[in-house]
Amino acid sequence: MSKLSLLAKGGFLPVITPALMGTGFILVGWFVDPLFGIAPGLGIFMLMLSAFFANFWRDPDRPIPRDEGIIVSPADGHVMFARRERATGRRPSNEEMEGAEEDEHTGTWHPEPCEEILSFSTEQRFEAVPKGEESDTDVWRVAVFMSPLDVHVNRSPIAGKITRMEHRTGKGMRRGPFLPAFRKESEYNERVRTLFEREDGLIVEVMQISGALARTIIPWTGEGDTMRRGERFGMIRLGSRVDVRVPANRFKPCVISAEDGDKAHPKGEFVKAGSTILYKEL
Repeated sequence: MSKLSLLAKGGFLPVITPALMGTGFILVGWFVDPLFGIAPGLGIFMLMLSAFFANFWRDPDRPIPRDEGIIVSPADGHVMFARRERATGRRPSNEEMEGAEEDEHTGTWHPEPCEEILSFSTEQRFEAVPKGEESDTDVWRVAVFMSPLDVHVNRSPIAGKITRMEHRTGKGMRRGPFLPAFRKESEYNERVRTLFEREDGLIVEVMQISGALARTIIPWTGEGDTMRRGERFGMIRLGSRVDVRVPANRFKPCVISAEDGDKAHPKGEFVKAGSTILYKEL
């Protein structure tokens, strides 16, 4: 990030280019020829476009909590839901393809989850846990919806190492699908799954999910990189979503979701990347 501009990586040119063009059109219209009002009109439009890009690419500094036993939000946005889940399947290896299940929309699944579910060693399929059927292998998932007006820089939820980062698309697709990110079904949109591992072995799964607009996930880090809590690791362009899964036997969500019916937070609590605490250790 540029300390002067407070813009995310890659944001300088999208902001400065229309700003210079807009200024040029206005100067031409003022001192040379307004071209029937076209030049100043284009100038104003380009300056507005520059302002929009500046808002989108903004990357403000954030105070990072130093409390022990917490997991911070990797994204800005409203909390769609916080749900206790259990794994019901996983992506099959090449040797397991013969007995795999085919889903029209989400692709191929092995009917059993990972041997060590909380290792998140490959992408797993999850379902909500009915009340009274909780187990030590359950996870909590918090989903954060990022509107086009939110900061789209993503930050590490814990201090640790990135042990896995993988790009996934829909069945048989090179890109996509691209459902609107505010829909729950968007969890199988084009996405990047990243695992963060703490020194004590805790693994946190973060899923960056593209939306229906710009549809681009930009990682700034890779496997093997060591991250500080709240450190920037990538961004998603325009409307999107980020899901965070953690072991339910060690953590509990501490945010209000849209499903809670809280009148003060009808869209769910607004969280800030790197600053808002999503989970606290039990």
